[in-house]
Amino acid sequence: MPAVVPARISAKGWGWQHAGRAGQAVHDLDLEIAPGERVLLLGPSGAGKSTLLHALAGVLGSEEGADEFGSLLIDGVPAAQSRGRAGLMQQDPDSQVVLSRIGDDVAFGAENLSVPREEIWRRVGAALDAVGLQLPLEHSSSALSGGQKQRLGLAGMLAMMPGLLLLDEPTANLDPVGVMEVRDAVRRSLDASGATLVVVEHRVSVWLDVVDRVVVLAPSAAGEPGGVLLDGPPATVLTQAADMLAAAGVWLPGRIPAVRQRIATIKHDVGDRLLLEASDLSVSRKKSGRRHRAEPVAVVPSVRICAGEALSVTGPNGVGKSTLALTLAGLLPAAGGTLEATAALARGAGSSPLKWRGRELISRIGTVFQEPEHQFVAGSVREELLFAPRLLGRGTESVDGLLARLRLEHVGDANPFTLSGGEKRRLSVATVLAASPQVLVLDEPTFGQDANTWAELASLLTELLDAGTAVVSVTHDAAFTHVLGGEQLVLGEEPGQAADSTPSIPAGEVVQR
Repeated sequence: MPAVVPARISAKGWGWQHAGRAGQAVHDLDLEIAPGERVLLLGPSGAGKSTLLHALAGVLGSEEGADEFGSLLIDGVPAAQSRGRAGLMQQDPDSQVVLSRIGDDVAFGAENLSVPREEIWRRVGAALDAVGLQLPLEHSSSALSGGQKQRLGLAGMLAMMPGLLLLDEPTANLDPVGVMEVRDAVRRSLDASGATLVVVEHRVSVWLDVVDRVVVLAPSAAGEPGGVLLDGPPATVLTQAADMLAAAGVWLPGRIPAVRQRIATIKHDVGDRLLLEASDLSVSRKKSGRRHRAEPVAVVPSVRICAGEALSVTGPNGVGKSTLALTLAGLLPAAGGTLEATAALARGAGSSPLKWRGRELISRIGTVFQEPEHQFVAGSVREELLFAPRLLGRGTESVDGLLARLRLEHVGDANPFTLSGGEKRRLSVATVLAASPQVLVLDEPTFGQDANTWAELASLLTELLDAGTAVVSVTHDAAFTHVLGGEQLVLGEEPGQAADSTPSIPAGEVVQR
């Protein structure tokens, strides 16, 4: 088996402008990374971190109407001509799954590199073990949770044994145990191969003992990111420039950004505020057939969703959190039990959210999917925000306010699919808020956010809670859960335990805080 040759990166005045965008995603970047270096790439949301990683992986060149400036080289060769030297793990878990069985999916990259068959399957097994995804090779990739798909994508990249590992928010959708498993898998891979690493992660503490260098991209100035802001050893950069990094939105160990606190109110009886109630609710993504009933992935004895109250759904990856959220939102049928809307929420539409028409649903329950792209329907950010009010026959005066509040004014005319991961997430939240629903169901709402945009989003949600909106969040973000307050519904094993590869049906436990 040939040894891995670590890659060298060289950027000189490099920039990239997406088609139809007024400004550059990356501007005037000068950067040298030596073979075998391990670099943590930081910067505020929208600073161009993901764009740089995609460029290094050679997957930007096909974008029609885009413009490239300067040079970006891997081992002295343009990055666009160096495909195969780098392995990229993207922010969106679904975008990196290509085959229906997990074994085939992990093998796909190595097969395209003409690795001998026997060696491919040795690598597949080792890669799956390394990321903690211990499932049969024939297991369906579509049946994985978002966090499990993240591990699958990493396993496929490790099986290729590239000279350059590019990781874009690799732990964002993982439970705490999964975060450590993936981090440790990357470290073991690097120790064995000596490959070069560039990892983008907003929360830096996870990677501090893995990387030997921190590079911070400058925040946007008049819409133009300005290259490298800081560059040096982790301890030096994070200690000497802590205030500057915090102002730029970088998550620093031990620092939680200030968030608007909820207003203390006199609580009424639950019955006065109850909007949705579930009893012995079992959920599944599989449809029941005439002869076969869908097998549930989670059973929740009791859930009450009340106006002005938050509910956080937590637990390990793969225990049914997203499936439960989609069921509560009226987008999936329950596999068993009952789910009913009260008269205060139904407003004459009937007690079953699943039977509501589209217009009835979005004005009552708004859903933010785990993958933001799944809810984009228009050609620009502004048109996305106008879609729901127009559909409901309402005024559109609130659109500009949402753009400003969620820091999307500068991309109002941009195609939603060209935004950064953090910008896409904020847009997906804004499109739902534009319909002013009484219940918000959010799946990993803080994914991809820097500290500043995280605080803006959390503050906005506390305002909505105080105004009477119910907020249901699927999240691994303990700080976010704490800020919103309310109750926590824990699915699966106790916190800190790993999910078993073939778990029994987990029951939900409500924890009052």
